[in-house]
Amino acid sequence: MFIFLVSTKGWSHEVRPAYLQIVQTSENSYEVFWKVPSMGDAVPKIQPVFPPFFTVEILQNPNQIPGSVIYSYTISSEEMLQGNILRIEGLNKTLIDVLVNITYLNSEKVTFMLQPDKDAGVIPGKSTTISVIKTYTKLGIEHILFGIDHLLFVLALIMITMGRWKIIKTITAFTIAHSITLSLAALGYVTFPTAPVEAVIALSIVFLAIEIIKLINGKQTLTSKKPWLVAFTFGLLHGFGFAGALSNIGLPQQDIPFALAFFNVGVEIGQIAFVLVVLAIIKLLSFKKDWPVFIKKVPAYAIGSLASFWMIERVLAFWN
Repeated sequence: MFIFLVSTKGWSHEVRPAYLQIVQTSENSYEVFWKVPSMGDAVPKIQPVFPPFFTVEILQNPNQIPGSVIYSYTISSEEMLQGNILRIEGLNKTLIDVLVNITYLNSEKVTFMLQPDKDAGVIPGKSTTISVIKTYTKLGIEHILFGIDHLLFVLALIMITMGRWKIIKTITAFTIAHSITLSLAALGYVTFPTAPVEAVIALSIVFLAIEIIKLINGKQTLTSKKPWLVAFTFGLLHGFGFAGALSNIGLPQQDIPFALAFFNVGVEIGQIAFVLVVLAIIKLLSFKKDWPVFIKKVPAYAIGSLASFWMIERVLAFWN
């Protein structure tokens, strides 16, 4: 079990995207900020490669912050940036996406994404609302599908909820709740420190695992009777977790409403897909109705053990 927990240490969150921000400061020069997600001292060996006629000047040493490393430099050329190819070296050897935001001198903005299977692209002169919608919908889907802690919470909710209509109400309550806090936090109306939020998210999963064990033992609780109430309460907290991920990515200033709305849409698409898969597996397993009690408890103990590990890890991180 210990080996299993250690091996999943890096998967308590989604694979976060890298972020490349380019701001044109004059006709021939640009400021570049390159943020790469890190895990401890491990930093992926990826870097942007600009057209060969650009001169690159490093402004300062890399700035290490929790979960990321930020590089800053300037690039300059007599040639225009738009219309040329931007490539991320080493990206095809990772699972990381790169969100690119470019602001031109005339205030026009560009938002697009590069991925491991598409590590290069032509830099456009102007971004469209459609491209923002596509980019942030995809980011939302990836966030939920790679966010193992959020998926485990949804899985535990389904396991403790009996009946199709009850499941629909419970997942809807969770969706409404995290949509509220995601929007409020992303727009800057409320703030919450990331580290305590992540620790309590792990604790919420532990709580549900305990409730599942109680239900298997024949004890009805408020959670099993009214799971939508618990889903809504903890959903508010999970929304802050989603907002923390979105703040690492950033929102395009010219299309904040669309980017925020469709990031949330992407989260819901990924969540619905996960729920459908889980329900299909549960229906498949239900053909055998006489599972031993200790077998029924194994998933709950596995979920609770993993979440407890994350909770301890995140609490200890407060002092690191």
